[in-house]
Amino acid sequence: MTKASMPAVVHYALKKGAVELREVPVPTNLEDDEILLRTRAVGVCGSDIHQSRNTQSWAVNVPVILGHEFAGEVVWTGKAVRGYREGDRVTSETAARICGQCLCCRTGEYNLCPERRGFGYGVDGAMADFVRVPARCLHHLPDSVSFEKAGLTEPCCVAYNATCVKTRIRPGDTVLVFGPGPIGLMCLAMARISGAGWVGVVGLKQDASRLAIAKSLGADRTFTAGDAELLEAARSVGSGIGIDVVIEASGASATLQTALAAVRAGGQICKVGWGPQPLEFSLDPLVQKAVCLQGSFSHNFMIWERVISLFACGKLDPLAIVGRVEPLAGWRACFDEMGEGKIVKALLKPE
Repeated sequence: MTKASMPAVVHYALKKGAVELREVPVPTNLEDDEILLRTRAVGVCGSDIHQSRNTQSWAVNVPVILGHEFAGEVVWTGKAVRGYREGDRVTSETAARICGQCLCCRTGEYNLCPERRGFGYGVDGAMADFVRVPARCLHHLPDSVSFEKAGLTEPCCVAYNATCVKTRIRPGDTVLVFGPGPIGLMCLAMARISGAGWVGVVGLKQDASRLAIAKSLGADRTFTAGDAELLEAARSVGSGIGIDVVIEASGASATLQTALAAVRAGGQICKVGWGPQPLEFSLDPLVQKAVCLQGSFSHNFMIWERVISLFACGKLDPLAIVGRVEPLAGWRACFDEMGEGKIVKALLKPE
């Protein structure tokens, strides 16, 4: 490596608008188990938008380079690294720091490690030319999977965990997804892959373009929040007593009340969307219907392998939700358009 500095999208202070493109040092002095990657594609996440507005509900170690959804090319490997060499095409998980010793780490659920620190908020992320990554985070890419597609592996893994691991969709089940953002739309795609017989998606009035994408991804019906026909439709499909599986990906706490009304007795609700608002309604329907309410967070190694396989065999294409692709210098347009709801997803491609 001869390059001393690089451009990077940096969250530099805990205040609104404290994100800018800066020249920063290229990572050096890597640990023996780390790899230096040349970033080839990095997805813009809703959490990046939140951090740029200082509306996040998680601790951020500023200054920090943003970007936790990324793929790239191996440039350098530490002396303890095995299985990777210069030029390998890879994508990376997000758990940059874990303790490795707690119950969660030792049972393969390191995504739930209490000491977990992720790229883009806990340690420097990939909205830069180069990023340092522990080798355990990496997955090889098949030749058929482009960097652009691989840069969106992470949100697909979030959706896979919520839809295919934490819930139990059976062929023919009815599924209702709240929130047509990147995660909700990928949950829709995962439900279809899992054999759902009917899938509905609920959004807000301003989500018309996103709901149109939901239709193109296979939604049987879309609804606007507050639509009087929503609960009627929920009771008219499948068993006739409600939806088998509800995925709450909007993050709005109040949506859980509608989910409880829509789900059938003995059904499932999986909450994957974040939202700090307190609940202001009774949870008695959860008890009365004996509903399984499940939370879902992040992902682990096997989920990443499964999603990459879905990319490789052509069963899943996350590029369908991408509305803008820019070099790092175009980061602000991507943030603005995603924040305003003009596009669902954006990709940055460092040069």
